[in-house]
Amino acid sequence: MYKLLDLFSGCGGMTLGFTDPRFCGGFRSVFAVDHDKAATASYRINFGNHAVCGDIEDWAGGKHDIPNADIVIGGPPCQGFSLLNKGRKGDVRRSLWQPFMDLVSACGASMFVIENVQGLFNSPEHRAIASRAHEIGFPTKACLVNAADYGTPQTRIRTLIIGWKKCLWEDIPFPPIQTHTKDNHPFLPPRRTVRDAIGDLPPPVGTEIRSEAPPLNLHFGRNPTPKSLERYRAVPIGGNRFDLQKNALELTPACWIRKTTGGTDLFGRLWWDRPSVTIRTEFFKPEKGRYLHPDQHRPITCREAARLMGFPDDFQFSGTKTDIARQIGNAVPPPLAGAIARHIRALLDQKFLYGSNTLLSGRLPPDARTDRTDISESKQSALGS
Repeated sequence: MYKLLDLFSGCGGMTLGFTDPRFCGGFRSVFAVDHDKAATASYRINFGNHAVCGDIEDWAGGKHDIPNADIVIGGPPCQGFSLLNKGRKGDVRRSLWQPFMDLVSACGASMFVIENVQGLFNSPEHRAIASRAHEIGFPTKACLVNAADYGTPQTRIRTLIIGWKKCLWEDIPFPPIQTHTKDNHPFLPPRRTVRDAIGDLPPPVGTEIRSEAPPLNLHFGRNPTPKSLERYRAVPIGGNRFDLQKNALELTPACWIRKTTGGTDLFGRLWWDRPSVTIRTEFFKPEKGRYLHPDQHRPITCREAARLMGFPDDFQFSGTKTDIARQIGNAVPPPLAGAIARHIRALLDQKFLYGSNTLLSGRLPPDARTDRTDISESKQSALGS
């Protein structure tokens, strides 16, 4: 098995995509680090005690030994790049890619993958990452992908950056070939929908983490005020805050009435027959986005959010309700991670089976590909919602 390091690992959504045979398999996590105690506890439960809670710079700075690995994966904290934080210049989180790259160099990896928010793609930090990678002998490629095109029942547009040792490959194909499509396609299945992910779940019970077995352990509700319940009932199927204003003006917050444009997802209902909107850390607050259940008068539950991220029910989360919600919203969707992992495993397998000079054309030999469907380059990176 190929060894991986997961930096800024969170609860391990990206590791799951690489290590679990349901998504890819063929990789073994040998080290992970994150500063979130609850997320690290979840990682340890699912992958082993080699996960540590701490400051990545302690390892990048040589205070601790780092194991050798074939690949480094991870997502330096993304809020500094987020479209929700456009004014945050000088955010310290923007610079955390630097210790990431230091550890890529230190562990002897052949490749690295960074997953991050859409805003990284055209940022100065992306150019700085590529420059630093070049200095340590890693050419890079980057792309925007939609997790819905890789089997996640969620529209989530992300930046992927891949780097590889130039001494091993002159070029590699990237991004991974998509596995699902929003259009009719003779070979690819349609994108997975909200109904596919959560349609079998009963109404939630209680307001606390339950002692029952998955999936019901995380399928608990909230404790809304009577006014909130009235607001939920005023939003029709497929509706949002503008429908609330139209149907129950007296229940609509004054700030929403004054704001006549934008924010169309606020207080909105998910659609049964589409992928969900992007799941963020406060999905349990309908005022934060389109997080109302498609036809029940409530926000989605932790179990529903985990499924919309692509987590299997047997993945174990540690911590409080808020801890778990944060881990879910910050995770890399395992189906997207699995698609990346299958692509990379084919490249690594090819290196050992065929030698490093077989990728001069940037194409994989037919028998080394994990998905032989011929899809155009433009279709591979289609981002439509």
